[in-house]
Amino acid sequence: MKSYMIGMALGALLSLGYSPVFSQIQPDTLATENGRDIILQPIFHGTLALEWNNVSVYIDPYGGAERFSGVKPPDIVLITDIHGDHLDTRTLEALETSEVTFIVPQAVADQLPDAYKKNLVILKNGESKEISGITIGAIPMYNLPASKDAPHVKGRGNGYLLSLDDKKIYISGDTGDIPEMRALRDIDVAFVCMNLPYTMPVEKAADAVLDFKPAVVYPYHYRGNPDMSDTEKFKKLVDAGHQNTEVRLRNWYP
Repeated sequence: MKSYMIGMALGALLSLGYSPVFSQIQPDTLATENGRDIILQPIFHGTLALEWNNVSVYIDPYGGAERFSGVKPPDIVLITDIHGDHLDTRTLEALETSEVTFIVPQAVADQLPDAYKKNLVILKNGESKEISGITIGAIPMYNLPASKDAPHVKGRGNGYLLSLDDKKIYISGDTGDIPEMRALRDIDVAFVCMNLPYTMPVEKAADAVLDFKPAVVYPYHYRGNPDMSDTEKFKKLVDAGHQNTEVRLRNWYP
């Protein structure tokens, strides 16, 4: 009854035009050899933003535009998959995206409203495109074992590999511990998912990270069914197996 009353009160506030205030995770800075810092801003669940050379990139905007308060409006939006926590049209509609370049797989392009299609770049797995000085590569993301009825089938969605100056940033999207991820090399920062039943367990995520050895890894997209994944256990496994990889734990669900 108490939770119902709270929900009713929140609904009343929203109907009057009030928006909830979300606490923002402190951003991190990654220096490049050209002196152009990369600002890494975790947002929520599988959503993050980064800024480099005055170019702002949003990845999978989800959960409301209010979560991006204080973050530079996007110049580029990357969307990994068709599921609602990645392709969130309500959040897109609340953001200023009239001049934004959208980088998406074909399955996402097929579901995007027409208003977003004038600045659309479609990438298949293995393809890449340079936008505003950032090379964006599409990396496979899919469940293991691969099957036609898996939540994420091979070839439908994109993980992304961003090259900015001398730095490489990997964003896993929703994936298992696939060979294409394990084969990555010289990754400076990786955002790696770990939630069941849709991606992979903590142990598989840690084992994959120990294979490709990023300099820094953020566990993200770790809200599962029914519980949160154990990111502390992930950190212990990675620390024990490869102490040169820094595991950064952040509260993606404030």
